[in-house]
Amino acid sequence: MASLDSTNSPPGPSFAIRGPQTNNLFLRSISAKDHPNSGSDFNSFSPLHHSSSQPSTPRLAPSPLLNPTTTARCVASVLKKDGQILSVAASNGLVYTGSETNVVRVWKLPEFTECDQLKTKAGTVVALEVSNDKVYAAYADFKIRVWRRTWEGVTKHVRLATIPRAGSYVRSYIAGKDKMMRHMGPISSLAINVSDEILYSASFDKTVKVWRISDHKCIETIQAHSEPINAIVVADDGVLYTASDDATVRVWRRNFCSGDRAHSLTVTLPAKYSPVKALTLSCDGGVLYGGCTDGYIHYWHRGWFSGQLQHGGELQGHTHAVMCLASVGNYVVSGSADSTSRVWVREPDGQYSCVAVLQGHRGPIRCVAAFHGSAAEESEDGCTVCTGSIDGVLKVWRVVNNAARCPAQKSCEYFELN
Repeated sequence: MASLDSTNSPPGPSFAIRGPQTNNLFLRSISAKDHPNSGSDFNSFSPLHHSSSQPSTPRLAPSPLLNPTTTARCVASVLKKDGQILSVAASNGLVYTGSETNVVRVWKLPEFTECDQLKTKAGTVVALEVSNDKVYAAYADFKIRVWRRTWEGVTKHVRLATIPRAGSYVRSYIAGKDKMMRHMGPISSLAINVSDEILYSASFDKTVKVWRISDHKCIETIQAHSEPINAIVVADDGVLYTASDDATVRVWRRNFCSGDRAHSLTVTLPAKYSPVKALTLSCDGGVLYGGCTDGYIHYWHRGWFSGQLQHGGELQGHTHAVMCLASVGNYVVSGSADSTSRVWVREPDGQYSCVAVLQGHRGPIRCVAAFHGSAAEESEDGCTVCTGSIDGVLKVWRVVNNAARCPAQKSCEYFELN
């Protein structure tokens, strides 16, 4: 993968990643509102606030910074010999990272030191999900490995299972039902319904599989989309959201009396003809965000009484595809193929502002995680962001709202380089 231009120079108004080689996965697509006949001026600056549900033509030059009451600094930057960083998850003061190797690295906060490694024979960790004391990792062999975390003086992880189990797969193969037990394409995303003890896995084979956590058995296969599925997320009330290259987000509800097809489609949300690469929910579940290849982040408001989703608008700022999303408190964090992450804040009046642009990676940002405080403690004055890129670097950022404290000096400390 060719390296990108230095982040010190602003990106030009181009839809392609600069460099002698490009990957179509990361190109910014042209949606219906980007049509050349629209007479847009691509050299103008992007607005800092969100647009209405009928936005004007996007302007691709970077926005000037930003919010004087918010500062962002890089507090850690780690380069291992793991290749591309493809997945990241944070839970209980630990950060998990997956890459092209067969190792899931575990980092302890707030010092951000490596405290454990989860190793398997399979390589390339494409998705991670953490729930309570269990870690779920999806690999390039279309399988999921499960670990249990222990706290016996030091942090350790014990391997529990592989999904699907080898024995059940063999029995299903003999019965001619092997396609029901495993994905036929790479897994792209994982999500957990904690209350129902269900694990969801989405795949490029256009399906979502439903796994019962107690025995790791596949209890349902959802034929979810007509194109590969890129992301899934589950709300606290069990509603499942799926995002696909077919430029839609679909909403599914689980019906406990429906036999083998327990999940039913309730609504399909269009994303302006642009493939949807990432999903996240606000902490209260009232807003759904979808990151698209046209550089926009669409968001939908969910009615508290009706439960219906209404398109609220788009967040504009990225010049290339939005590859990952995370939310914490009233913050939304996006990672893009333009090699930057943006931090958005939802104001009390429902408006959005971009309060920080995190620059420093030299390749598309593939995964992002966000949580409150400088460690895992609750703090409403900012958030901590972890970003992983295909440049092989993992960065940790501290975003601080300085309305109630002195501004922090912006810096980047490279404390480990292997």
